[in-house]
Amino acid sequence: MPRAALPNPAARCRRKFLKIFPGGFRDETYLEWERDYKVETHERWQEALAPHLFRKLLESRSYEEIAARAIRVEQRSRHSMLFSFEKMALRDAVRAAPGARTFAEGLYAFLHGGDPLPQRFERWVEAIASLPRRQTRVLTWPLATVFGFIAQPKAHFFFKPTVTREALRRSGIPLQYSSRPNWPLYKNLLDSVAQVRREIAAMRPRDMIDMQSFLWVQGSDEYPD
Repeated sequence: MPRAALPNPAARCRRKFLKIFPGGFRDETYLEWERDYKVETHERWQEALAPHLFRKLLESRSYEEIAARAIRVEQRSRHSMLFSFEKMALRDAVRAAPGARTFAEGLYAFLHGGDPLPQRFERWVEAIASLPRRQTRVLTWPLATVFGFIAQPKAHFFFKPTVTREALRRSGIPLQYSSRPNWPLYKNLLDSVAQVRREIAAMRPRDMIDMQSFLWVQGSDEYPD
C-alpha cells in the first residue's frame, strides 16, 4: 500500500530542511550548526544540576549556587539561547538571596516535582513573575522554557515566540499567542510540535532538540527560503 502523501505545508517544510541539510537530522552540517551544541549544553546541565545534585544543593540551602550553575550552563552554550536583556534581568533577579531561593525552589519543583505538569508549569511561571525586577521584565517565554529544554530535552520545548509562531504558521498550524507565559498556551505549543513531529516522522526526529531545530529552520531569518 503506498504511503500517504504529506500535507502540503508539512511537505514544503520538509523540503526546505532537506535542501539545507540533505542528510536530515543525521546530516553532519546539521549536527554542527544546530544539534551538537544543544546536546553539549544538556550534558553540562547534567554535570551541574542532575536531579540528585540539584536536590543536595536545595537541602543545603545553596540557592545562590543553584542559580549560578543554571545561568552558567546557559551562558556557556556556543550559541546563546537567551537575549542579553533576559540574561541581565535574570542575573539581577537572583543576585539577592530571596530571589535566588525563589528561582531555585521553583525550578526544582517544575523539573522534578510530583504534581502534574500543568500545575508545575503554572507555579514555575508564578515563581518567575515574583522575582525581583530592576530595569526589565524577567517573565518572558524564552526564560520560562529554556531551562526545561536544557534539562529535559525529551519533554520540553524552547519557545522563541516570533520564530516558532512563524514556523508553525508555515506548517499550517496557527498558534494563539499571549506574551505572558501560561499553561494552556504551552500545552497548545507542545501539541502543535507533536503534530509536526508526526508529520515528519519518516525523518526520525529524536527529541525536542531536533524539533526545535526543525522549526527554527522554518521560521528564522538565518535560513531564508
